[in-house]
Amino acid sequence: MSGKILIYGGSGGIGAATARRLHAQGHALHLVARREAPLAALAAELDAGFTVGDVTDPALFARASADAGDTIEGLVYAVGTIRLRSLQRLSEVDFIDDFRINALGAALAVQAALPALKKAGAPAVVLYSSIAARQGFALHASIGMAKGAIEGLVLSLAAELAPKIRVNAIAPSLTQTPLAAGLVASEQVATALAGLHALQRLGTPEDIAATTTFLLGPEAGWISGQIFGVDGGRSTLRTKG
Repeated sequence: MSGKILIYGGSGGIGAATARRLHAQGHALHLVARREAPLAALAAELDAGFTVGDVTDPALFARASADAGDTIEGLVYAVGTIRLRSLQRLSEVDFIDDFRINALGAALAVQAALPALKKAGAPAVVLYSSIAARQGFALHASIGMAKGAIEGLVLSLAAELAPKIRVNAIAPSLTQTPLAAGLVASEQVATALAGLHALQRLGTPEDIAATTTFLLGPEAGWISGQIFGVDGGRSTLRTKG
């Protein structure tokens, strides 16, 4: 690839795993995240550029895209939230925050990077939905709504930016990332949640990173406008009566 791959959430669980995998394949990277210390450490490890900032700041996106350079071969928006509350306990601010961080941030990231993506040879974008956007779970009203918006965004952008730029998304089930640590802190709870999946385990950042790097690469050159369930079979399989 002639340009860099821009990863938002670059020092998070999925973002960092993706960055390490792409670095091992020889790709140049530019990482974006809120916390400077872990971001700078990972960037130094991977010989990557980095931009510190919060995706709730609209000015971040133009700055990060400019920092990444004139040509961006791939964009990964690995930023999200897990806010599980009953409808009665969700405030307007909760809904707006989830939408801003998950969906609006993704749209603004692509928008800001678009001129640099268009200069690349075979650019691709990977966003992240959730199993909760397609299967109903209690307490998921806000995050399910926000991730559902991601799926609509993927379809719209894939159509609008074709044939030059491919756009796809991954919809994981529960994955063992720092963001989800509170949900799986108890070994008993983690085991029970793993048992809900046909493959009898929770996801790992590497599981998601593997599909992400595939979707960015030439092997996925005829794939666009798709949502891939990387979820241990939970969205489609029932192995117990």
